[in-house]
Amino acid sequence: MRRSLRHFLVLLLAMTVILSALTPLSLAASLRNGSRGDDVIALQKKLKNWGYYTGNVDGIFGSGTEQAVKYFQRKNGLTADGIVGPATAKALGLTLSGGSSGGSSSSGTSSSSGDVYLLARCVYGEARGEPYKGQVAVAAVILNRVKSSSFPNTIAGVIYQSGAFSVVADGQINLKPDNTAIKAARDAMNGWDPTGGCLYYYNPAKTSNKWMLSRPVALRIGEHSFCK
Repeated sequence: MRRSLRHFLVLLLAMTVILSALTPLSLAASLRNGSRGDDVIALQKKLKNWGYYTGNVDGIFGSGTEQAVKYFQRKNGLTADGIVGPATAKALGLTLSGGSSGGSSSSGTSSSSGDVYLLARCVYGEARGEPYKGQVAVAAVILNRVKSSSFPNTIAGVIYQSGAFSVVADGQINLKPDNTAIKAARDAMNGWDPTGGCLYYYNPAKTSNKWMLSRPVALRIGEHSFCK
C-alpha cells in the first residue's frame, strides 16, 4: 500500500513538472517561420493588403512571410525578428490566440479596444451620416497615411497628429462609434480602399484651407473630396 502511494505521488509530481514546463508555450502564443493554418492566412492577407507581402496567401509561414513581417516591423519601430508576438500582432490589428501552435486570430475580433475601435471612433466623428463607402474611404485614408513615410507609422500617431483631424480638436474622437463605423474600420483594415491610395480628404463646404483646396481631386464620395 505504501509503495503504491509513493508511486502515485512520484507520478503526480512528474506530471506537474511537465505541465508547468508546457504552460509558457501556450501563454506566449506567436506566429513564426514554420507556423501553418488559418491564422497565418489572416496574417498574410493583412500584410498583402498593406503592401508588405507579395507572395501567395497559402497559410504557410515561410521565408517570404518572415521577410514581410520584418519589413512591417522595421517600418513600425518594432524589433525586426520576423516573429509575430504580442507587440507586432497589436500593430497589425491581430489578436493572438492561446493555442500551443502559436497562432493568431483574424483581425478585428474585438470591437471595444485596440486599433479597430480607435479607427472607428475617428470614422464616426469625421464621417457619420456619409455613405458607407465614404466611411470606409475615411478609414482607408488614415491607413494609407500609416503606410506613408510622410506620416506617423501607427494609427494612433496619424489620428492624434497635431492639426490632422478636427474631431480630435473638438472632442468628437471620444464619442462612442456605432456599428456602421466599426464595420467600416474593419473593412478598411482588411484591405478595402475605395480611394485608391488617397492621403487626404475634405468637405468643400466646410474647408477654407487653400492648400487643400488646390490639390487635384481624385474622387468624391458623399460630401467628401479625396486627394492623393
